Amino acid sequence: MIKQFLMNLLLSFIWVALTGSMYYTNFVFGFLLGFFVLWIMNRNDIDQRYFYRVPKILSFIVYFLYQMVKANLQVAYDVMTPKYFMKPGVVRYPLNAATEFEINLLSTMISLTPGTLILDISEDKKTMYIHVMYLENPETFVRETKTGLERRLLEILR
Repeated sequence: MIKQFLMNLLLSFIWVALTGSMYYTNFVFGFLLGFFVLWIMNRNDIDQRYFYRVPKILSFIVYFLYQMVKANLQVAYDVMTPKYFMKPGVVRYPLNAATEFEINLLSTMISLTPGTLILDISEDKKTMYIHVMYLENPETFVRETKTGLERRLLEILR
């Protein structure tokens, strides 16, 4: 999988060099073009993980950026209006993430989103305690985080 990623980067840089245009959009286009070329060349290979993970990674990035923008707008609106809309609370979040790397990455992603903060992780690494600034319903928050952020993250890592 690393070999295919490096080959894809090399093809992207070759594309940028051939076109002579040093813009990030040209690099992204070269990366997508290289991805397609590698996919065509490796259709019969046994190891196809790279070709399934790259779209999932791109989907995760778009999802996470959307959540970040949405949370930033919510916090900015609350700060700029005279009335506060905060409903802070602490949520007990059961983890599906098993390894320390998965738990660390998930907690980092949750903490990067404005309005949420990781308070603690249990000793058995099965539960995470999250402070949420705008908590309407704890069950809804847990369900949305499980089906959104954690599920997408674990699809990439596993």
